[in-house]
Amino acid sequence: MVKFFLLCVLVINGCFAQQIALKGKISNNTQTALAFANLIADPINDASLAFAISDENGFYDLTLEKGQAYRITVSYLGYTPQTFEITAEKNTTKDFVLQESSEQLGEVNITYTSPIVVKKDTITYRTDVFTTGEERKLRDVLKKLPAVEVDREGNVTVQGKKVTKVLVEDKEFFTGDSKLAINNIPADAVDKVQVLDYYNEVGFLKGLEDSESLAMNIKLKEDKKRFVFGDIETGGGAKERYFVHPSLYYYSPETSVNAIGDFNNFGAKSFTVRDYLEFEGGRNKLLNDAKGYFSLFNDDFTQFLGNQNFTSSINQFGAINLNQYINATTDLSTYAIWSHLENETLIETLNDYLASGNLIENRINTGKQQSSFGIGKLTLTLKPNNDTNITIGSYVKASRNRSENNISSVTNESDNTINTTIDADKVSVKQDIQWHKQFSKIHTTSSVLNYHYQRTTPNTNWLADQTILQGLFPVIDEDTYNIFKDKETKSHNFDFVLKHYWVLNRFNHIYFTVGTQLAFDDYLTNEFQQLEDGSENDLLTADFGNNTELNFNNNFLGVHYKVQKGKVIFKPGLFYHYYHWNLTQFNERKSNNKGVWLPEFNTDIEFNNSKKLNFKYNLKVRFPNISLFADRFTLLNFNSIYKGNRNLENERYHHLQLRYYRFSFFKDISYNMSASYRFKEDNFKNTTTIQGIDFVSSPVLSDFEDKVWNFSGSFRKGFGKLKFSVNGNVTFADYEKPINSEIIANASNSYSFGGGMETRFDDFPNLELNYTKSINTYKSISNSEFHTDVFSVYLEYDFLKDFILKVDYQFENYESKSFDTSSTFDIANTSLFYQKEDSSWGFEVSANNIFDIGFRQRSSFSSILVSDERTFILPRIIMFKISYKL
Repeated sequence: MVKFFLLCVLVINGCFAQQIALKGKISNNTQTALAFANLIADPINDASLAFAISDENGFYDLTLEKGQAYRITVSYLGYTPQTFEITAEKNTTKDFVLQESSEQLGEVNITYTSPIVVKKDTITYRTDVFTTGEERKLRDVLKKLPAVEVDREGNVTVQGKKVTKVLVEDKEFFTGDSKLAINNIPADAVDKVQVLDYYNEVGFLKGLEDSESLAMNIKLKEDKKRFVFGDIETGGGAKERYFVHPSLYYYSPETSVNAIGDFNNFGAKSFTVRDYLEFEGGRNKLLNDAKGYFSLFNDDFTQFLGNQNFTSSINQFGAINLNQYINATTDLSTYAIWSHLENETLIETLNDYLASGNLIENRINTGKQQSSFGIGKLTLTLKPNNDTNITIGSYVKASRNRSENNISSVTNESDNTINTTIDADKVSVKQDIQWHKQFSKIHTTSSVLNYHYQRTTPNTNWLADQTILQGLFPVIDEDTYNIFKDKETKSHNFDFVLKHYWVLNRFNHIYFTVGTQLAFDDYLTNEFQQLEDGSENDLLTADFGNNTELNFNNNFLGVHYKVQKGKVIFKPGLFYHYYHWNLTQFNERKSNNKGVWLPEFNTDIEFNNSKKLNFKYNLKVRFPNISLFADRFTLLNFNSIYKGNRNLENERYHHLQLRYYRFSFFKDISYNMSASYRFKEDNFKNTTTIQGIDFVSSPVLSDFEDKVWNFSGSFRKGFGKLKFSVNGNVTFADYEKPINSEIIANASNSYSFGGGMETRFDDFPNLELNYTKSINTYKSISNSEFHTDVFSVYLEYDFLKDFILKVDYQFENYESKSFDTSSTFDIANTSLFYQKEDSSWGFEVSANNIFDIGFRQRSSFSSILVSDERTFILPRIIMFKISYKL
C-alpha cells in the first residue's frame, strides 16, 4: 500500500513538472472585462487539447504541456475570435483585446462555434471538442466536460450542483432520472450538452416559482435523427450465467422512441429503489407531499428492491418511452416499465438487546424473494397559446411480491426456527390535471388537481417449532405454531391547490395560495392461528385485529411576499391550516379538528452567478398515518407486536438550514457547505416493552427531547488533468425514548470524512482514488462505537486505440468496539473491451468479485438493540460479452 501511494505521488509530481501556465486577461476595446470567454489550445503535434474559460473579471489560466506547440483560439459571442501559435516553454502572461464583429451573428456562428457558451442560466458544451471518439456511453462523455462530474451511482453534478432532470432533444427521457440516460445513451449520438439552471417545464413560471432544479438537455447529431440507433449487448459465462442488454432509440422532430431492456443473472440491477421513487412520480411542484413521498421507503415493494447483496440473482427489466408531437398546441408523452426480480439471500446477525440485560441473539436468515412490477404513465400537454399550459396525466402501477425466509434464532433462553412467507400485492392509480395561465406580466395563476387510489394486501404466514412472543401472543400449544396475518389497506386521496403570482414590480412579488387535501383510508388486519385439526384460533378476543377508517381533511391558505434588495432576496410566508379528521374503529367513532399557523422564511444572497448563500426556516406539522391510529394489536414480526393510539394528534417541529455554494471556472474550484438544525416540540415516540428478544411498541405524542444537528461540506479543486476533493459530514442527534416504563436518553453521533483524487488524461491511464473514514457512536442504556475505513481505486485505460481496460477495487476495514470484533472486506472487478475503429462490433471479457469474497460485514444500532451483520454475496463471475452498434 505504501509503495502504491509513493507511485501516485511520483505521478502527480511528474504531471505538475511537465505543465506550464498561460495566464492573462480578456477584454474588449473599451477595456471592459469579458466574463466566460473561451480559450481552446489545439495541439499542433501529438498532445492533449487544453481548454479554459475566463472568470467574471475576465482573467484566465490555461494549463499546457511543456515543450508542446499549440494553436490558441480566443472567442466570445459577438466578437471576432483571435488565433495565435505558441510553444509552451515557460509560464507566460498574455492579455487579449477582442473586437466586436461587424458580421451578422449567424455568419459568425458559421465560421466559428465556441466549445462552451455560457449565458445567465445556461451552459452549452460542444462535445466533439472534449471527446476522443473512444467513449461508449453518455457517462463517458460527461466525465470529460469541464465542471461536470459523474459518480459511480449515476449522479451528475455541474459546478457542484446536482442534475435533477435529463432531457433529450428537449423531451424528458423517461422520468428525467440521470441514471437511465447516462448508462444507456450511446456516446457517438451526442452533439451538444446543455445545462439549464433553475429549470421549469412551464417557461413563464421561471422567476416566479423557487425552482432549484438543474436540467441537462442532450442534443443529438443530425445523422442520428429520423434514424434508429443504439446498441445490443449479449454475453454468457460459466454456470449458465447470461446477459442481454438492448437499447434502441429513434428521434425526429415529431416522434421520439426510447426502448431499454436488461436481462441477467449475475446481480446487475437495472431498476433500484432510487429508480422506483422517481417512477412513482416524484414530488409535485405545488403539493409538497413529503409524508407520502417518504412513506414509499417503507412500502412492501421498496423492501424487495432494497436488497443489494445476494447469493443468487435474476433480473429482468424492460422500458419504453414515447414522445409524440400531435399538432402545434398538443404533445403526448408516455412510458411503460416492467421489472421482475428473483433473489436468494443469506444473512448472519449478532444482536445485543440493550434493554434485556445485553441478551445476545445469534440469528441466521436464509431467504428467497420474487418481485414483479409494472408501471405506466401517459401525459398530454396542451399549449393553446404562449400564455397557457395544461397538463393531464394518468398513472397506473401494479406489483406482486413474494418472499420466503427461514430464520434460526438462538439465545441462552430460547432456540427457535421460524419460516416466514409474505405475499404482497399492490395497485395504484393516479390522475392529475395542471393548469397554468399568464394573464399578463403582472398576474399569473397555477392550479393542480390530483386523485390517487391505492390498495395493498400484504399477507404473512409464520410457521415456528416453538411458541413465539412467549406470554405476549395468545396461542394454543401444539407441536408447530402456524400463525397467519391478513392485512389490507385502501386509500382515496384528493388534492387541489390554486396559486396566484402577483408581480408588483421587478423587485416585489406577492404570492397567494389556497387549497384542500382530502383522504379516505381503510386499514384492516386479522391475525389467527391455524390449528392442526384445520380449525382456527381467532385472536379478536385477545385485542388483536383492526378495522379502522380515517377521513382526513386539510384546508389551507397562505401568502408569500418576495422582495429583492440589491443582491439579497427575502421571502417570508405565513400559512393557516385547518385540519379535521374522523376516526372509526369497529363502529366506534371519534372526531377532532385543529387550526395551525405555520410561518416560513427564505433568504437568498446571490453575490454572483457562482457564489450564493441561502437560509431557510420552516415550522412544520406532521399527522400520523392510519396505522398509527389503529389502536388494537397487530403482529409485525415473529418477535414484534405493535398497537396504535387513537388519541394521537400532530407532530410539530422547527427546521433551519444554511447553505453556501461557490464555484469558479477560472480557478477550477468548487465548494458546498451546509448546516441544519431540526427541533421537535411535539413528536411521536414508540413506547417499547422488551422481554428477551420480544418487544411490544405503541406510539405516544410527547414532548420528549428530539433534536438533530447536521454539518456537511465538500471541496473540489482541479490542477490541469488532476482533480482533488475533500468532503465531510457530521451529525449529532439527541432524543429520549420510553423503554420498559423508563425514559432513556439517547445520543447518536456520526462522523464521516474523506478525500479523493482523479486524473483526466487522454493518452494515459486514468485513476480515481477515494478514502472515507466513518465513526458512529451511540449512547443509550449502554455505549456502542463502530469504525469503518473504505478505500477505493478505479482505473480506466484506453490503449492501442481499440482497447479499454477497467479495474475497480474496494477495501473496507470494519471495527466494532461493542463486540470487540474487526473484519476486512475487499472486492475487485475488471473488464477488457475491444472494438476496432469504425467497426460496429465490440467484444468484452469481465470478471466480478475477482477474489471470490464470501460476505461483507456491517453494523447498525437503535435504542433497542445493536446489530453486527454478515451479508453473503455472489461468488466470482467471469463473462464474455458481444455488442453491436446500430
